[in-house]
Amino acid sequence: MQYKSDLIKTLAGRGYLYQATDIEGLDALAARQTVTGYIGFDATASSLHVGSLVQIMMLRRLQQAGHTAIVLLGGGTTKIGDPSGKDSQRPVLTPEDIAANKEGILKPFHALLDMDKAIVVDNDAWLSEYSYLEFLREFGRHFTINRMLTFDSVKSRLDREQPLTFLEFNYMLLQAVDFLELNRASGCQLQLGGADQWGNIVNGVELCRRVDGAEAYGFTTPLITTASGVKMGKTADGAVWLNPDRLGPYQYWQFWRNTEDADVGRFLRLFTDLPLDEVERLESLEGADINDAKIRLANEATAMLHGADEARKAEAAARETFEQGGASADLPSVEIPAAELQSGLGILEAFERAELVESRGEARRHIKGGALKVNDEKVEDPFATLTDEDIRDGAIKLSVGKKRHALLKIV
Repeated sequence: MQYKSDLIKTLAGRGYLYQATDIEGLDALAARQTVTGYIGFDATASSLHVGSLVQIMMLRRLQQAGHTAIVLLGGGTTKIGDPSGKDSQRPVLTPEDIAANKEGILKPFHALLDMDKAIVVDNDAWLSEYSYLEFLREFGRHFTINRMLTFDSVKSRLDREQPLTFLEFNYMLLQAVDFLELNRASGCQLQLGGADQWGNIVNGVELCRRVDGAEAYGFTTPLITTASGVKMGKTADGAVWLNPDRLGPYQYWQFWRNTEDADVGRFLRLFTDLPLDEVERLESLEGADINDAKIRLANEATAMLHGADEARKAEAAARETFEQGGASADLPSVEIPAAELQSGLGILEAFERAELVESRGEARRHIKGGALKVNDEKVEDPFATLTDEDIRDGAIKLSVGKKRHALLKIV
């Protein structure tokens, strides 16, 4: 299909398009005027992870095409919990937790968007103003239980025989009202989101049209999984966080460097600003040369979030560690007092404190598998200790497998 607007050409050409309520109408709108679009982010954690990155990148594409991006913080909806893709109810957070999380999840937006031109709002500003009876009277009549039960976010939960509380069932009404409020206040005509948000988005589009007769559109991205079927952002080592206090630039760089061969081209389109002809060149590389494309992906993605200097340091640290067998000072590190080392630091505790393992039991399993190394020497005794004799240039290098490393810096 030949699109007219730069926005839809970009979103479709780079692989963001999965479903849209009226793609031709949205394309025509974006071709003739500035479009305001939004994505909501609930404040359920102190940082977003890489699974949310495709949504942030869509707002980036919106701005790059000359349109207006709204970042909607779910201060209100976080109190309820979105049932989409969940098997259980989210824990109820305190107002203090939600406030702290809102501040945390905004951090990557300052790197990835032009925040001077973006609009940031919190849906608690209007949701908290409604009384229960007022909300039901004004909006409840526009939703039928029959229809709500057909949406995947509800149906899949019930099919798995997992409890769905009335609290969560109301979530889609709240999200629909968000779209209506943003349409009224900011002329917002577009809601974007992941494929799991399709039902919620359709409800918002229909509510805008029924209540105000407003022109409104919905657009979703496909569920981003790796070639091996793993959900984007989920690894054996846990979530790939976007905030540096949760995951350092080196580990972030390594995540992209370890991309599966079959995913390189797709991830370059989605998560970098490289021109499409350069992406095609990189994804056509074969054999060992595909590693050049992975390094380029890691550098571009890391530079976008953490800055070019951090990307260069991460690449240099990786080359020194993997190609030269060294231990770069830019590897993730933890400081250990010299006095503590002199009295003997247990191997299991050392790996746990370096956050290379989540527990000592995990460390023992890695030892059995031959994956734990100290200064590139395999660890065989789980009761061994580290001492001054293990120090190399003021630090001790710890490794799990070939790709995860950290330094114990002796102070």
